[in-house]
Amino acid sequence: MLRALGYRFDCLPADVDETPLPAEAPAAFATRMALSKAQAAAARAEQALPVIGADTDVSVDGRILGKPADRDDALAMLASLSDRSHQVCSAVAIVAGSQTLQALSVTEVHFGAVSRDDALAYWNGGEPADKAGAYAIQGGAARWVREIRGSYTGVVGLPLLETCELLTRLGIRPERRA
Repeated sequence: MLRALGYRFDCLPADVDETPLPAEAPAAFATRMALSKAQAAAARAEQALPVIGADTDVSVDGRILGKPADRDDALAMLASLSDRSHQVCSAVAIVAGSQTLQALSVTEVHFGAVSRDDALAYWNGGEPADKAGAYAIQGGAARWVREIRGSYTGVVGLPLLETCELLTRLGIRPERRA
């Protein structure tokens, strides 16, 4: 998404423990993870350039739905999202030297009914295996989206408006305007 907007960047691995703390709120968890990822990647960087970290979590009734452990976990997650609203918190953090900037996007997504057969077919297609809440809005799960209030790109995994605002605050602009 950033490349499509004209930004140049490299990707760095950021191996962090993605376990929520006891009673950690979804927004706090996403914010903490985004910063942890940015800091971990910055520590590995060969140059002192700004580093972006992002994290997205899906929650229903305040319960964070991480990446599914297995098929049954994914099917249970999709069942819990069926025919109701849930929240998606997407945070971005930028570490630039001693400066840290952060932003949070919170989006309400309402799914229509998700049948067990459809959820199973979706799982068998492989898409939800490594996705928070066991779905990708930009993929096959789009068919269940009844309504979205907030940032589509935040639900995809990187809230572009907030990310671009933070980059602009650092004086970073795309090479070309999209």
